[in-house]
Amino acid sequence: MNEKERQTYFGSVNIATGQCLIQAYPKGNGEHTIKSLKYLMSQYKAQQIALIWDGAKYHSSAEVKDFLSVVNNGLDESDWKITSLRFAPNDPTQNLIEDIWLQAKQWIKDCYHMCKTFAAVKCIFKLLTHYQIFDFAKLHIYGKFS
Repeated sequence: MNEKERQTYFGSVNIATGQCLIQAYPKGNGEHTIKSLKYLMSQYKAQQIALIWDGAKYHSSAEVKDFLSVVNNGLDESDWKITSLRFAPNDPTQNLIEDIWLQAKQWIKDCYHMCKTFAAVKCIFKLLTHYQIFDFAKLHIYGKFS
């Protein structure tokens, strides 16, 4: 695969609504994680955000920890703007976004014959995921946060 034909997505799913939000970045790193967090904050301005993350090293980088420290500065833990929780190590079954990725990838495989370019594949992936509402059993395993 050509290096230019790669794409990294940061994805989140709102467990209360089932809405998926994605952001495309050239690669996964601390800088892009922070940009993704800022995007989520812009989408949920008046709400607290609880992130349940996988073990990607850039999710817990010093850069991201510093950003969260600034965002939550001076607030009691119960009032934090962003709370970051971790899945158990090496357990993708806990990661809700993985089900969405798999579903979108299957749709793309089924329709790949219509995709003439990698740009078309990316466009279809975004159409199938971003702002879409999902409802599957695993989405309800974490309950609702107040």
